[in-house]
Amino acid sequence: MRLTIARKLALAITAIVIISIGTLAWVTSQNLKSGFIAYLSDLERQDLVRLSTLLAEDYRQNGNFDRFQANRRPMRDLLDQIRSKPRPENEDAPPPPPRRRQREGETEDQNDQRPPPPPRGQDRPPRDAPPEQRPPIDPMNFGQRLSLIDKDGHALIGPGDAPGGSIVPIMLGNEKIGMLRLAPLRQISNASAMDFVSVQIRHTLWLALALILVSLVFSLWLARHLLRPLKSLHQVTAKISKGQLDARAERVSQDELGDLARDINSMAQNLERNEAQRSKMLADISHELRTPLTVIQGEIEALMDGVRHITPAALESLHAEVRHLNKLVDDLRQLTLADAGDLHYQFQAMDLRPMLADLLQRFGLRIEQAGLRLESHLGDMPAWINADGGRLTQVLSNLLENSVRYTDNGGVILCTLIRNGALLELRLEDSAPGVPDASHALLFDRLYRADSARNRASGGSGLGLAICKVIVEAHGGRISASASQLGGVKILMQLPFIKTPN
Repeated sequence: MRLTIARKLALAITAIVIISIGTLAWVTSQNLKSGFIAYLSDLERQDLVRLSTLLAEDYRQNGNFDRFQANRRPMRDLLDQIRSKPRPENEDAPPPPPRRRQREGETEDQNDQRPPPPPRGQDRPPRDAPPEQRPPIDPMNFGQRLSLIDKDGHALIGPGDAPGGSIVPIMLGNEKIGMLRLAPLRQISNASAMDFVSVQIRHTLWLALALILVSLVFSLWLARHLLRPLKSLHQVTAKISKGQLDARAERVSQDELGDLARDINSMAQNLERNEAQRSKMLADISHELRTPLTVIQGEIEALMDGVRHITPAALESLHAEVRHLNKLVDDLRQLTLADAGDLHYQFQAMDLRPMLADLLQRFGLRIEQAGLRLESHLGDMPAWINADGGRLTQVLSNLLENSVRYTDNGGVILCTLIRNGALLELRLEDSAPGVPDASHALLFDRLYRADSARNRASGGSGLGLAICKVIVEAHGGRISASASQLGGVKILMQLPFIKTPN
C-alpha cells in the first residue's frame, strides 16, 4: 500500500493520540491504585487511633498489657468492636478522661457506669450464614500488620521494628503507656476493593479506546480536508511539466498551501515570460547573425564573380563585418556565462576615482575626434569600493562607447561622481538625441534597440547594456537609465561604498 501524505498525516496524528491517551490511562490507573491505597491507609490510621483509645481504657482497668501477649483473643475483640461501630465524625477527638478514684462509700457501679459490651452475636456475622454471605473479618489483614509495644519498648504483638507504616502512641492522660505500629498497606487484598479498582481501570481503558477510535476517524477526515488543495496543485504542476505554462492554480485557502499555490502561479508566470523572452531572443540572435553573414556572403560572391575587385576598401568592409560578428558572439558568450554563474570576478578594495579619471583620459581623443566635449566632476575625496577592476572597466568603457557612438556632433558628455550615504553614484549623461521615455527601462534588455538612436548602422549589438547590468548587480549595485537635462540619456550607476582600508 502506497503511503500518501494524507495517510502519513493520519497515522502521525493517531500515533500521537494513542501515545498521549495510553500514557494518560496508565498514569490514571496507577494513580487510582496508589490513591485508593492511600485512602485505605488513612482509614486504617483512624482505626488505629480508635484502637489506641480502647487500649488506654483497657490499661487503666488492668494496669498493663500482659494479657495481650499471652492471648490474641482480647485484641481480636477490640478489633471487632472497632469494626462494629461507625467512625465518628471527629476522629481527632481526645481520649476520654481517666477515671477518677473511687471515694469512700461509692460503689464500682456508682463510679463508672460502663455500658456492657455488645453481644458477640451483634459484632460478628451469624455463624450459620453461608460462607459467601459472610463479610471478611479482616479484609486488609489489619490484625496481622499490627504491633503493640509497651512503654518499655517490648513488642507484645507483632514485630517491634517493622519499617514504615503508621505509629500512634497510647496515652493515658499525659503519660505514654505504649505504642501501636501498623505496617504499610502494600497492595489491595480485599476482593471488593479489588473489584472497585478493576472496574474504574476498565472504564478508563474503555474511554481511552473510544477516544482513540474517535481521533482516528477525525485524523483521517482532517488529513483529507487539509490536503485536498494538493490535488489541484498536482494537476497544475503536471500541466506545467508538459509545457502548458499558462496553467494556474486556484488559491482556495490562506494558509501555507495557499502560499504554495501563489508561488506556483508566480513560477508559471516567470517560466511563461522567460520562454517568451527566450523565443524572442533566439529570433533576434538569428537575425543579428544572419545580417553580417549575408553581407559577408554577398561581398565574397561579388569578389568571386568579378563584380567587385579585391581592393583595400573591399577588404576593410569584410573586416568590419567580421569584427561586428565577432563582438556579437563574444557578447552572447558573456551573457551565457553570466546566466550560468560562470562569469568569474576577482573582488578587491579599490578607489573608483583614479580608475575613472584614467579611463576618461584614454577616451579623450576618441571623444574629441567625434566632435564632442567631455566634462567631469569626480571630486577630491577617495571613493573606495569592493570591485573587480577589469569587469568594472568593461562596464564604464561600454557606457562611454555608447555615449560617443549615439551623441550628435557638437554635443557634450558629462561624468559626475558623488557619494550619497552608503552608496557611490556615477552619473554619465549625454546630449541629444535621446530615447522615448517608455524605452528607458528597456535599454538593459537583451537585443533591444530604440528606433531613434539604437540601430545597427551605429554598430551596436544590443547586448552591451545587458552585460553592464549583470556585472553591476554582481557588485551589489544598481544601474538605471532616465532622461538627461542635456537632451540625451542619463545612466545612473550606484555601488556600495566601503570605508578606507587600513
